Amino acid sequence: MRGIDLNCDMGEGYPSDALLMPYISSANIACGYHAGDMDTMKRTVDLCLQYHVAIGAHPSYPDKENFGRTDMLGTGVSLKEIPSLIIEQINMLQAVCAQAGARLHHVKPHGALYNRAAVDAEVSTHICNAIASLDASLILYGLSGSLMETAARATGLQFRNEVFADRTYESNGTLRSRSAPGALITDADQSMKQVLQMINKGTVTAIDGKTIPMRAETICIHGDGPHAVEFAAMIARELKNNGIIIQQ
Repeated sequence: MRGIDLNCDMGEGYPSDALLMPYISSANIACGYHAGDMDTMKRTVDLCLQYHVAIGAHPSYPDKENFGRTDMLGTGVSLKEIPSLIIEQINMLQAVCAQAGARLHHVKPHGALYNRAAVDAEVSTHICNAIASLDASLILYGLSGSLMETAARATGLQFRNEVFADRTYESNGTLRSRSAPGALITDADQSMKQVLQMINKGTVTAIDGKTIPMRAETICIHGDGPHAVEFAAMIARELKNNGIIIQQ
């Protein structure tokens, strides 16, 4: 049987975290800059330990007002500040993990920082250098086929190609902006069809109908989505029916 990682963005103040844990294998925990605080980090880490889910840091721009979904580079954050932002957030979650007897497994940038790093070589390199300076064994989760993978390989970090169960794609392989129509997948069957296409065929159908290559090593479900638990349960069930195990 084949295996694939199923990850979820968590610790962002939504009530679905505990309900999602039985279905996933990795969690990306908000580190206080776009959502969450030390208490939510601790609660989420405890849930991860309870359900044997890998713990990841989910650092972002310092932007709670916009949930980290506005690109602040050059307007509130300078390029040289990126490493310290990453290090500060990872250190906070690592402190929580140390208190709980847990280990940090990976790092996945959040929101606008993630999208910027996918297409900006300097940003992705700064992120990778920051991660490597703390712990070179940490895995970087990033958009499949993006510049984040190039930077991770150059820095000596392991990289996990991430695809999305609840988002649509542009023809260049980037995620469709949340401000554009059709960006979010809200139909369970459509979500499952996309997931199986990415895993079995190594492709995804973009919003304009173009088929583009897409390497799937970890699948993301957003914990803040209204259908998050429904999608997670369905994906877990259908992957099992297709001979695919959810695992780190």
